[in-house]
Amino acid sequence: MGHTYSNLFVHVVFGTKERRPTIHESFRTRLHEYLGGIAREEFGRALQIGGTADHVHGLILLRTDVAVANAMRTWKSLSSGWVHKTFPAEQDFAWQNGYAAFSVSQSNAEQVKKYIGDQESHHRKQTFEEEFLALLERHGIEYDPRSVWD
Repeated sequence: MGHTYSNLFVHVVFGTKERRPTIHESFRTRLHEYLGGIAREEFGRALQIGGTADHVHGLILLRTDVAVANAMRTWKSLSSGWVHKTFPAEQDFAWQNGYAAFSVSQSNAEQVKKYIGDQESHHRKQTFEEEFLALLERHGIEYDPRSVWD
């Protein structure tokens, strides 16, 4: 076979350092757009980006030559640098060290996009911490509750 083909959808979730509400509404949309640009340039494509003041969700389609860990390192590093440069008053902004990544089937991609798009209303009923732990449990990921957060 002469070519490599893939369709690797990944739902990623990561928070701000100490889950502080530092993704202010004044620049949240621009940050999400910038994250989309990073995805296109560096590792694939972002099909949906959303979140609230303390975290981001993304549904990304990864190129075959990129590992999830490398994509997340790039996404977080370039975006935090952009926030600091573009919004000098936001020098306190930082991402948490870790992230969660979940594989998504083609048949479930639209449902995940809708879930990500509804983050604002979703978090009127559930905190990010509750959501994150529920996602880990739903995907069968074992974790130590004492070491989930930074």
